[in-house]
Amino acid sequence: MQRESKRLGNGNRIEVASNPEFLKEGAAVQDTLHPDRVVYGTSSDWARDLLRQVYAPLVAEDGMPVVETDVPTAELIKHASNAFLATRISFINAVSQICDRVGADVAVVAEGMGHDVRIGPRFLQAGLGYGGSCFPKDVDAFAHLAAQVGYQFPLLDEVRRINLGQRHWVLQKLEQELWHLDGKTVAVLGAAFKPGTDDLRESPAVHLANDLVDAGAEVRVHDPVALDNLAREQPHLPGYTEVAGALDGAHAAVVATDWPDYTAISAATFRDRLAYPILIDARNIYDPDTMLDAGLHYHALGRRSIDTRPF
Repeated sequence: MQRESKRLGNGNRIEVASNPEFLKEGAAVQDTLHPDRVVYGTSSDWARDLLRQVYAPLVAEDGMPVVETDVPTAELIKHASNAFLATRISFINAVSQICDRVGADVAVVAEGMGHDVRIGPRFLQAGLGYGGSCFPKDVDAFAHLAAQVGYQFPLLDEVRRINLGQRHWVLQKLEQELWHLDGKTVAVLGAAFKPGTDDLRESPAVHLANDLVDAGAEVRVHDPVALDNLAREQPHLPGYTEVAGALDGAHAAVVATDWPDYTAISAATFRDRLAYPILIDARNIYDPDTMLDAGLHYHALGRRSIDTRPF
């Protein structure tokens, strides 16, 4: 833009700045008005002063930190921030796999870690993995940028591999319970990539549903708000407006998005409506003992399950 403006010679000054956003889906307005920090990178005092004027009212009201820097640094702050959060998610998911094998509880492990002020509790919830419009894209972009400048970033390769592996864990548990998936009916509770949005982009729940279809299963998908998007973007995946309809007669159920609505589903509902009492809690939203005591073949990520419960 700067080169083109100079070529045209129209007398207008144009500069390119980097002003990355750090908005969370479902909280964009709040995050815009009350951000954790403001970051902008510029190549001149003129551009920096213009951005100072833009953000002056917000800074005066909330007093949030402001990072003024150059364009490459501002861009890397964005990439590194999202890649680090994705790394935390993949780290705790890898820990959940160890917990599975030694009989530990990943939720308690994460709680114990989170009390360390150097670590903190956020983004330490084991589950089906990250998705959405930001983390997958930004992790890929950061790895690509690193390769372009001659640095291999194996850590990010592992972050992506672990994230994909969480879906494989669910498929393995279902195959363990059902022997095979061909011709089986599986209720998938959740389609959005996280609660609080109807966004299906890179949703682990949708990827899992498609993996099940590829394995020959019949899938029934429920979501409180994302069914319109599901019908438009994934028309081959049947959506159910009621949880009961998705569960009735299904051979197994998978909780794929941790909507608050699903925490209200009782163990008895799963047991009585499913053809087989098989529940894969891929978001660790239920109390394992409650589910097991109700007679469910309950599997959770890195928590007590039908495989690890002492009898």
